[in-house]
Amino acid sequence: MNVMPLGAFELGLASLLVFLLAFLSYWNRMEIERPLLIAALRTAVQLSLIGLVLNAVFTTVNFYLVALIWTLMLAAAGWEVMSRQKVVVKGPGRFFIGTSSMLLSSFSIMVLTLTLVIKVDPWYSPRYAIPILGMLLGNTMNGVALAMNTFTNLAWNRWQVIEQRLALGQTSAEAIEDIWRESVRTGLIPIINSMAAAGLVSLPGMMTGQILAGNTADEAVRYQILIMFMISSGTGFGVILSLWLMRRKMFDARDRLRLKESFYRIESAGNKK
Repeated sequence: MNVMPLGAFELGLASLLVFLLAFLSYWNRMEIERPLLIAALRTAVQLSLIGLVLNAVFTTVNFYLVALIWTLMLAAAGWEVMSRQKVVVKGPGRFFIGTSSMLLSSFSIMVLTLTLVIKVDPWYSPRYAIPILGMLLGNTMNGVALAMNTFTNLAWNRWQVIEQRLALGQTSAEAIEDIWRESVRTGLIPIINSMAAAGLVSLPGMMTGQILAGNTADEAVRYQILIMFMISSGTGFGVILSLWLMRRKMFDARDRLRLKESFYRIESAGNKK
């Protein structure tokens, strides 16, 4: 079975729906038309470019080339996570938090899966390593961004409560325990919903792709289950690690709150508070 080919005309028809949504946003003054159109343009350009790159990469098995692509993917994911926060860590080191949390969660899980579960030879085979890391990063990035945004916003709004708890003798971890717990739940909601709805409400992307490519439904299901388990664990570990790093940034070694010294809040485009 071959996948039905798509040309520029078919993609152009699909893009009309995006333009219609942008027009409705403009008409109703929702102010999402600009980011929507920019995101659509980025999608088309970035996927087209990565398609050309992957066609070249898949023809060879070069560890250094694959590692370079991994590095670019991790750096881009870290940038996207931190650039969408309303309460932002001061200094360029803020990108280390997002990137390192995804490196130690998504990347390590990918390596374990390729070497112990799928047993690809070599384990860095680009046909497996690049798409799997991409799926992991895409979902982990969303969970980490949601959790960190919730964590910093709640801490910013409740800083006086945190100060009072510290004054009563609580440690930094105890003073923000309720905020930490709520942030973890927020970060894991998307993947939990996806897992709960898989097969009943939706057919996830990898399973759909394998079926369209002609694989049997049984094989596609097994791979999708594997991917969902990888994504859930990667998201969970990434969320926990990123919030731990944020807490270390928020307090000093003596458990004193340094929220206003280490963070600033973006109230509107170009304004800091």
